[in-house]
Amino acid sequence: MNSQLGKKFRRLREAAGLTQAQVAKFLGVDQSYVSKFEAEKRQLNMDLLMQAATLFGCSLDALFEDHEPHRPIPKAMRATGITDEDLEVIATMNKLALNLRYMQDLLGGDRE
Repeated sequence: MNSQLGKKFRRLREAAGLTQAQVAKFLGVDQSYVSKFEAEKRQLNMDLLMQAATLFGCSLDALFEDHEPHRPIPKAMRATGITDEDLEVIATMNKLALNLRYMQDLLGGDRE
């Protein structure tokens, strides 16, 4: 396991404006599991890491690699609280945005 993975996970979670409880609910695990993972006392399997990366709006490389830049996907929410359905929608929209960004990078330009 990458010795900095928990810390990087926490930075990305916080950059996404999400709590441990929200991420845990989205991943289907207990909040203490996320807390222990961020403290590098537990591990998450690859499926959960992929789900989290999508929710955070980043690639798996951004989780594992220090040199991989994280370009947050901007989003605006008017709601005071984020529901479980909101998290699913955010993850789906992030997946679409990441795919679009990847295709733009392949075409050789930043067209955001």
